[in-house]
Amino acid sequence: MKMKASLLVFGVWVMMVVVKGKSGNTRVDSSSSSSSRIPRVVNIGALFTVNSVIGRSVKPAVVAAIDDVNSSPSVLEGTRLKLILHDTNCSGFLGTVEALQLMANDVVAAIGPQSSGIAHVISHVVNELHVPLLSFGATDPTLSALQFPFFVRTTQNDHFQMSAIADLVVYFDWQEVIAIFVDDDYGRNGIAALSDALSKKRAKISYKAPLIPGASRTDVTELLTGVNLMESRVYVVHVNPDSGLEIFTAAKTLGMMTNGYVWITTDWLPAVLDSSEFPDPETMDRVQGVVSLRQHTSNSDIKKSFTTKWKGIKDKETSSFNSYALYAYDSVWLLAHSLDKFLKSGNGITFSYDSKLRNTNRSDLQLSALRVFNEGEQLLETVLATSFVGLTGEVKFDPDKNLIHPAYDVVNLGGSGLRTIGYWSNHSGLSVAPPESLYAKASNYSAGNQHLYSLIWPGETSKKPRGWVFPNNGKPLRVAVPYRYSYKEVVTKDKSPQGVRGYCIDVFEAAVNLLPYPVPRKYVLFGDGQRNPSYNDLVNAVAEHKFDAAVGDVTIITNRTRIVDFTQPYMESGLVIVVAVKELKPKPWAFLKPFTVEMWVVTGGFFLFVGSVVWILEHRLNHEFRGPPSQQVITIFWFSFSTMFFSHRENTVSTLGRFVLIIWLFVVLIINSSYTASLTSILTVQQLTSHIEGIDSLISSNDPIGVQDGTFAYNYLVRELNIAESRIKPLRGEEEYVNALRLGPKGGGVAAIVDELPYVELFMRYTKCEFKIVGQEFTKSGWGFAFQRDSPLALDLSTAILQLSENGDLQRIHDKWLSSASCSAKTNDGDENSLALNSFWGLFLICGITCFVALGIFFCRMLCQYRRFNPDEEEGHEIVEPDSASRSDRRSLRAIGFKDLIDFYDKKEAEIKEMLRRNKRQVRRDSYEHSDSLS
Repeated sequence: MKMKASLLVFGVWVMMVVVKGKSGNTRVDSSSSSSSRIPRVVNIGALFTVNSVIGRSVKPAVVAAIDDVNSSPSVLEGTRLKLILHDTNCSGFLGTVEALQLMANDVVAAIGPQSSGIAHVISHVVNELHVPLLSFGATDPTLSALQFPFFVRTTQNDHFQMSAIADLVVYFDWQEVIAIFVDDDYGRNGIAALSDALSKKRAKISYKAPLIPGASRTDVTELLTGVNLMESRVYVVHVNPDSGLEIFTAAKTLGMMTNGYVWITTDWLPAVLDSSEFPDPETMDRVQGVVSLRQHTSNSDIKKSFTTKWKGIKDKETSSFNSYALYAYDSVWLLAHSLDKFLKSGNGITFSYDSKLRNTNRSDLQLSALRVFNEGEQLLETVLATSFVGLTGEVKFDPDKNLIHPAYDVVNLGGSGLRTIGYWSNHSGLSVAPPESLYAKASNYSAGNQHLYSLIWPGETSKKPRGWVFPNNGKPLRVAVPYRYSYKEVVTKDKSPQGVRGYCIDVFEAAVNLLPYPVPRKYVLFGDGQRNPSYNDLVNAVAEHKFDAAVGDVTIITNRTRIVDFTQPYMESGLVIVVAVKELKPKPWAFLKPFTVEMWVVTGGFFLFVGSVVWILEHRLNHEFRGPPSQQVITIFWFSFSTMFFSHRENTVSTLGRFVLIIWLFVVLIINSSYTASLTSILTVQQLTSHIEGIDSLISSNDPIGVQDGTFAYNYLVRELNIAESRIKPLRGEEEYVNALRLGPKGGGVAAIVDELPYVELFMRYTKCEFKIVGQEFTKSGWGFAFQRDSPLALDLSTAILQLSENGDLQRIHDKWLSSASCSAKTNDGDENSLALNSFWGLFLICGITCFVALGIFFCRMLCQYRRFNPDEEEGHEIVEPDSASRSDRRSLRAIGFKDLIDFYDKKEAEIKEMLRRNKRQVRRDSYEHSDSLS
């Protein structure tokens, strides 16, 4: 600011000396005599560097615009615009002086400047003098600040251009770029806007490479040599059009315009190339494959008419024009339309002296010569409220004083010219359709709606460059490896040239070998080997750029994913609980343990029940189930329990008895098998020495808990499960695990150990299954390789890990280092292995239903026989009429007693059938005799 103030003061002094030399009195414009009269001539200023890429196109456009306005009958009728042009000469100092001299001419507005740096200085002047400044070329986003109310940007804001570049970077899946820019207000503030836009897309500028304005070829070559040693191969170039081509000249000399490189430029490069109808072949050869943005202007009839008119302009230094010429032309017309509205509204044009400047008369600088435009604020408001359709499209301002519908052409330089591969607009992002066709539709900025045509990259290839390489500055990838005290199969120090070995190292090496590019790397041990290092500290070291990556048994948890990027997990993991166990001592009543008491009672009851059912079904047919009552009771008990061993000697002869016995023998088979298996397990299994059976009992107890030193288990138990820190005891390795579990909580040890499953499996192998896992895994996570945020290696290595998993290499590496015999025997705690009735109630239900169905069928058959059997008729042989016989049967049925049924049931089946046959014959014979007597 001090430098700018010095330039301003010096410029004012020079200007005043010149003005004072011409006239000792201050000139008063005639328009001030009558504010109500429309002036015949209105002075407007123009500020730009005539001899520049932009100036050579802008000057003929501004002159043509003035001529068109003055000859137009539809605007400023009776008033002519007088153009006062001052050349800023590509100099901040001279440009400031020229601007101050221009302000001394009582201009109502100024067109320009093209330089953002000069615009910053002049904006302070026009703020004081109330003169609107309409800039067609100052794209610095910071000029939109409230600090510069009289600055009006009539071109696109670089804020939008940098958003377009950020969308391009994300569209091609790049995450880092190197910014090459001119180190002035235009360059610095534009790149700051790019950094903000990239951060919103989770991308970033990895390095900023500034160039001094007007840098020499040597300076450019030195800068490019430095950035060529870096990782990123995506370069965003934001420089001035007059010197920007020097960058590509140096890049081609250094071999940086070949395969693998990406060059993206802002709109300065199309401004250079569009200035010639036929671009120079030598120039085009330097920029082959470059992607650039160009301010979008609609292909309207008035634009085509201007193109035709351009060819007829004699005093021009370029065969064609760039987009800045169109915006400068529209700037003049914007001012003309605004002045027309302003004057027709009854406003006049007057100037007055500023009292603050008048008080400086005693100074040699003569600042009192500058006058304030009294109606400047009203004209500014009119300018911002004006809208019309110009060469660039619809000219209208939004509330932030930016032109509406910001849009850019995305062009690809190749062959002998430029090819449009798409468009970018603030409405829908990247698209192959012109922005004008999308404004009527709803905004769609989704990733799936972003499209561009194919393009040719440097090296004449259509394959998208990866966008990064390992740096050529001799610095390999710095890989941190945890120097573990325990579980050295996972990762540890080694005497080999590599310096490390283990399961994690083999997985990383195998994944790196699958990458299509070399990865120079150097392993650095993290920790002292006396105890396991803190893995949180390891991840933080990667996040703080002390290391490029961390390779080891790093668990992927939420807090860590916030600061680093992880690869795809290469090992599944989760926290489990390990407790101590002991061998069961032999017990004399162990043979009763397989079944619960309830199961024993129900099983015994069914043995007796089934024996009784079979006896009932077989008693009338099978002589083995007959005899004295005492013998029959013994038969029932013997038959019942002998089926347990399938050693029953009694044969079943009835169909129902055999059916019941088959079902019962199947039930007995299942019960015997289950009893044998359960008894074997009980006699050979171990028993827990801890009451902890899972995570719930672990939390509710007050016993100490062991965790592996350095892992996330400590924080998880404290922060997530709210277990008191006093209960948690860090342990260094396998030996401390064993001692702590053997001692137990009463002996100064721990009741359980909480650790990740891979470590526990190794611990089981180390202790030969002396300890056991209880409960289920209560977390789900995995091990991954950690990289700095947005590192492209994380994505590529994730793909390689998936490939290792698919081809089986990942499992082979696992088996090499971590395979172990499974501790499959389950622990036994109390009666938890005793089989309960719940496991067999279905079998008992089927057997019971079968028995009752068989008994039902049997008793139905017996009752039918009893109805046909009449013991009275057997004794008296009386002749009974059929109707009387029927009534007698009903009476007999009603008179059935329990004793009669028992007596009937106790008879043999053969005797019953013989008596029924005799009764049938006797009834038939008595019936015939009765019939004969009646005849």
